[in-house]
Amino acid sequence: QVQLVESGGGLVQAGDSLRLSCAASTRTFSWYTMGWFRQAPGKERELVAQSLMTGGTTYNVDSIKGRFTISRDNAKNMVYLQMNSLKPEDTAVYYCAARYGLGQYTYWGQGTRVTVSS
Repeated sequence: QVQLVESGGGLVQAGDSLRLSCAASTRTFSWYTMGWFRQAPGKERELVAQSLMTGGTTYNVDSIKGRFTISRDNAKNMVYLQMNSLKPEDTAVYYCAARYGLGQYTYWGQGTRVTVSS
């Protein structure tokens, strides 16, 4: 069982930056691929970025490429999402999730709300 706790959300203005953090409670954090998802009001949840257990990263939403950066610290069991040049369309609840190997995302945090005003 992996527990995930996100933090770092808030209300910001367009153009500002935020860094989301996710703390994972597992001794085998490096074995998990970590993802950041978001769900905007009235929309389906979407995968934003992944930090793969192999060390690579993926960015899965075209509009965030070049603005968001996912990173992880395996020694601290942490994954981060640095979000720069925020736009109102980035407003959403952001979720941290974990999956083992090639499986489905099984573990989810409670979410942290990001609101970007224009």
